[in-house]
Amino acid sequence: MRIDVVSIFGEYLQPLQLSLIGKAQRQGLIELRVHDLRDFTHDRHRTVDDTPYGGGAGLLMKPEPWGEALDAILADPPAGLSAEQAERGPVLLVPSPVGEVFRQERAHALAEEPWLVFACGRYEGIDARVVEHYASRIRVQEVSLGDYVLNGGEVAVLVVVEAVARLLPGVVGNAASLAEESHAAEHDGLLEHPAYTKPASWRGLDVPAVLAGGHHGQVARWRRDEALRRTARRRPDVVAALPESATDAADRAVLAEEGFRATGHGFVTDPDAVAD
Repeated sequence: MRIDVVSIFGEYLQPLQLSLIGKAQRQGLIELRVHDLRDFTHDRHRTVDDTPYGGGAGLLMKPEPWGEALDAILADPPAGLSAEQAERGPVLLVPSPVGEVFRQERAHALAEEPWLVFACGRYEGIDARVVEHYASRIRVQEVSLGDYVLNGGEVAVLVVVEAVARLLPGVVGNAASLAEESHAAEHDGLLEHPAYTKPASWRGLDVPAVLAGGHHGQVARWRRDEALRRTARRRPDVVAALPESATDAADRAVLAEEGFRATGHGFVTDPDAVAD
């Protein structure tokens, strides 16, 4: 996978040289290119911003340097693309508080792409015509990390790149661990169960006895129950989106204890149920 990032603060991306993502780059699994937006300006002050039309506080990033930067990237595609991939071009991701919330299923979809481009806005964002123009040429996705505002897109790029790159074959040493973590499709998107290691007792707190019993079926049932309980208590929206067909009688009993009622298609909160 090739990843191009356009920013006025390229130093922000240095953490991507560390840990598994850095190792993946050294192994050739990922190629990361960071581009300075100011290199695509033509005045001595290397200006990338101006006041917004219609008034208002702050400054807005100008479309001209963005157009030149993105055109230059699109004109230099990765080697080895198929004809279809070259025709489709990259996915352009624009971190923005007005974007759709980034979730694990999107990370999986992006991990199937050979080429991603990120546009890191600053100030009050990027002139809206940039997204409008490139959406007519390539696939553009505005993405948000959540319901809050950051100073720029670089932090979001760190998050999205790590979430996507770790799904590429060979990046994470034990690929099976990807199927056991929170939001994994293999576990219906539930939050991960609590996990423990040695010692068996620490500061008066003991590892649950079932985990040391050696009975794999009982361990699997305990982990599923705890994942359901944790999800119900912390992310009831995930339980509400859980198809009833993805559960068994034991699952439904746990969810009933946590205040959810099966409807025949999914789950809704039950005001008559009492959770611990």
